[in-house]
Amino acid sequence: MVGWTEQNGVAAIPPLLVQPIAPEDLADILAEIATGAPRGRYRDVAGPEPQDLVDMARRTNDVRGHAVKLVPTWSSVLGSETAGNVLLPGEGARIAPTTFDDWLARQR
Repeated sequence: MVGWTEQNGVAAIPPLLVQPIAPEDLADILAEIATGAPRGRYRDVAGPEPQDLVDMARRTNDVRGHAVKLVPTWSSVLGSETAGNVLLPGEGARIAPTTFDDWLARQR
């Protein structure tokens, strides 16, 4: 999100909740689906815990050594219609094992 909105060292980030899934976990699930029998719509997939997007951006930038001012705002890429639990997985979702903290630790 920072890369999409950053201008002159400032990035507008919506203050929303997400439940991030590690790329490796997603790849494993997609490979399983692609090689398995057709089952129609697959259930939601997500990482193991909700995260605040602004905090995730701050922590990711810190690990990567990227200095940028984060401005929490709904007048960015996503609007207030994404507030609350809207972007969290539904009931019965498949929850992948890798936490954001674990993924972030591997980025160092």
